Amino acid sequence: MSIEADSIPDLYERHATAYDQGRGRDLMEKTWLDRLLTLTVPPRSVLDLGCGSGEPIAHYLIEQGCELTGIDLSPTLISLCRRRFPGHRWTVADMRSLSLNRQFQGIIAWDSFFHLRPSDQERMFSVFRRHAAPGATLMFTSGPERGVAIGTYQNEPLYHASLDASEYKKLLNDNGFHVVAHRVEDPDCGRHTVWLAQQD
Repeated sequence: MSIEADSIPDLYERHATAYDQGRGRDLMEKTWLDRLLTLTVPPRSVLDLGCGSGEPIAHYLIEQGCELTGIDLSPTLISLCRRRFPGHRWTVADMRSLSLNRQFQGIIAWDSFFHLRPSDQERMFSVFRRHAAPGATLMFTSGPERGVAIGTYQNEPLYHASLDASEYKKLLNDNGFHVVAHRVEDPDCGRHTVWLAQQD
């Protein structure tokens, strides 16, 4: 499983075009994005960790007046973001070692954070804290329970991992966040398990 976890960046880069073409634009995430937006005030700066091609999440947030900083390990996907949304910041970087020397009002790790090993997920909470402005909102997706699952993408293994809900709650609390909303396998959002938290 270590091999599958290590292969994630290369997998998305090799299939970047197919990923972009296949990524739905119907924005089933809208309700959650709107909840995040209601907890921030303009001008809204948002850090999108694992931004992909910028569609549809970053696109929607930009339409709502947010200033986007997108991070992804795929140079091809970041290139698409730069071409589509040139007025915003897009950087090829590893979220696990991110240090932008800047804080944001919103931080999102949607369908990206859960590709990290459990130990890397634990360490990410200090990254979240370091980049969070006072009162910042954090939203991420996880699995419904602790464990590792290997799916497939383009007929290749696709690694996912999750901590237990109690572990996420403790990590959030230890890093100065409180849970605003949490839904396990939300039926109105493609059965995503979603966490929405805010810095105390």
